[in-house]
Amino acid sequence: MKTLFIILAIVAGIILLTVIMSLLIANVLFKKVIPRQDGVKVNMDEMADAEKWQEYMKVIQPNKDFMLSLPCEHVTVKSNDGLTLHGDYYPAEKPSDNLVICFHGYTSARMSSCSFAAYMHKLGFDCLLVDNRAHGDSEGEYIGFGILDRHDCISWIEYVNEKFDSKKNILLYGVSMGATTIMMAAADKKIPANVKALVADCGFTSPYEVFCHVLKKDYKLSEFPIMNFNNVICRKKAGYGFKDYSTLTAVKETDKPILFIHGEEDNFVPVWMTKKNYEECVSDKDILLVPNAAHGASYYENPSLYQEKVSEFTGKYFNI
Repeated sequence: MKTLFIILAIVAGIILLTVIMSLLIANVLFKKVIPRQDGVKVNMDEMADAEKWQEYMKVIQPNKDFMLSLPCEHVTVKSNDGLTLHGDYYPAEKPSDNLVICFHGYTSARMSSCSFAAYMHKLGFDCLLVDNRAHGDSEGEYIGFGILDRHDCISWIEYVNEKFDSKKNILLYGVSMGATTIMMAAADKKIPANVKALVADCGFTSPYEVFCHVLKKDYKLSEFPIMNFNNVICRKKAGYGFKDYSTLTAVKETDKPILFIHGEEDNFVPVWMTKKNYEECVSDKDILLVPNAAHGASYYENPSLYQEKVSEFTGKYFNI
């Protein structure tokens, strides 16, 4: 009997220690990931090495300079929970019926969409580049990972329709967290008919699944029970849970056409997530997998292929 008590005590001690360690790790991860960040926290080496970045900057910098040279109106909207969200509106050179709203990725900011926006502007689109909540100039203490941002996407669409009396045909564009945001928003009951299509580049299926992937890849840790604790902490502090919504649910419920894009060498958001989104999508759809492109780098790796596919897809729904 004494031996049994000792064994039970040891087991109980191990369980208690595991719980305490998991709770501590979950708290550290939350503080590292969910609150507003001071700068880009994605490992840029996962996107490209130094030599590739030199080539990528030959694409990025001219497009950034082009966008910054254009007439621009700084605009704001209020989120459904009272945050002021900021964006920049670039009207097309000639009056246009088409407008693209661009959503950036985790810890980035609105000008990170400059290359895509520059291309669409040259195609005759008005361009609205926005800062997600808790990013850039937008207010917010906690990053929404698409769960909260999908409602902000609807707020930006409503702003456009109020400003232009619903006369614009809207394209939604997003990279990484931005792609997840627009896919989740696409199934919202409030999304209007003049949202004609989406271009979703390297989006993840849900915060829960991408965090589990990072835990395993970067820290060699299992999801249980760390993600359970992390989810409780996030719900209490940030007001949402990592499983509250999923793109896999959204793409089964939307009628909006979606072009899915992903780099085949993406180690941050695995390419299977886009493949799964594509498989589950019930609306008109297409997919582009870019060889040799890591996370968020598909446009820079092969601009001509990217532009060709976007033009082919959007040409079905927009007069360009």
